[in-house]
Amino acid sequence: MPYLPVRPDLDQLRHQAKDLLHAAQRGDPDAVARIRAVSGRLMLSSAQLALAREYGFASWARLKLEVERRDILNSRDLSRLTRLLAEHPDMATVKMEHWCDHKCAGTLGYMAMLRFDHGRLGLPGQLPGTGAVARALIEAGAPVEGYPEDTETPLITAASYGDAEVARVLIEAGADIEAVSAPDSGGVPSGTALQHAAVFGMTEVVDVLVAVGAKIHSLEMAAAAGDITGWPLARFTLESRIRALVFAADHQRLEAIDQLVTAGTPVNQADAEWGRLPLHVAAGSGRPASVRRLLGHGADPNLRDPRHHRTPLEECQPPDGNPDSPGHQQAAAILRAVTRKQDGS
Repeated sequence: MPYLPVRPDLDQLRHQAKDLLHAAQRGDPDAVARIRAVSGRLMLSSAQLALAREYGFASWARLKLEVERRDILNSRDLSRLTRLLAEHPDMATVKMEHWCDHKCAGTLGYMAMLRFDHGRLGLPGQLPGTGAVARALIEAGAPVEGYPEDTETPLITAASYGDAEVARVLIEAGADIEAVSAPDSGGVPSGTALQHAAVFGMTEVVDVLVAVGAKIHSLEMAAAAGDITGWPLARFTLESRIRALVFAADHQRLEAIDQLVTAGTPVNQADAEWGRLPLHVAAGSGRPASVRRLLGHGADPNLRDPRHHRTPLEECQPPDGNPDSPGHQQAAAILRAVTRKQDGS
């Protein structure tokens, strides 16, 4: 079964149906068979129905409705969404199916991923209004905790993809901040929303979750949250402290960086499991203050990481390829200056 493209065009779909009909009228056996599978008449409505069924929808009207729903969510158009939900309330609760990218996503989960997906969807980097759309969907019945078969809740999705606006709306609606993902899920198996936000470098969501009382169960999560007071560092293994330093660097928690280094945590040693070095992670995440602080503590800007053999400057590329990322530009400038001094150029 074919899947709908990321940004389908209704006119394109109409043309596909017309092309199918014309091919059948010319006697093309494949086109005739496709239409005959749903109707005994070679007419446009039959071709449209055939196309809809091939994409997994019961009718052409349902296919059009699904395309309209995704367009409304992408544009965050509250007035259109209100009209859609007034006429078709199930559009808040029925999963978005048969898409080539998110093959079976709830509407809240889709909104939680929208900002992260903006480049692939051809949308601008700043997408205000995701929270307002999420609130409207919840008011129309979208399940705050997702569906029984889901591997993670919408809040965990928002944490993973970094939409603090959606996360706040979900929390206000009563989302369980301690819910965990499935043991076989991607990301952080059996992890809470806070763990997902920490692992994926979503600092704003970390702050939202900590502010509402999300539980911190490890030194690493405390470092990501920026407060390791009350965590006696001498009691933790060197590996745990290195991981904590990586998290502190990733989330630009400068005081935690200072405390961990003062306690003897090496700045030029990678964590054993993932091979991550604090300076490389700070550079890759576009955290200039972390880069500057780690360099001040003796981090080596020419050191290559054990996994990819890249320097911090080589890591300093925005993940979405956006050359206008200020954080990455600033981090790169700091690293270039230090590298020039060390190599004599």
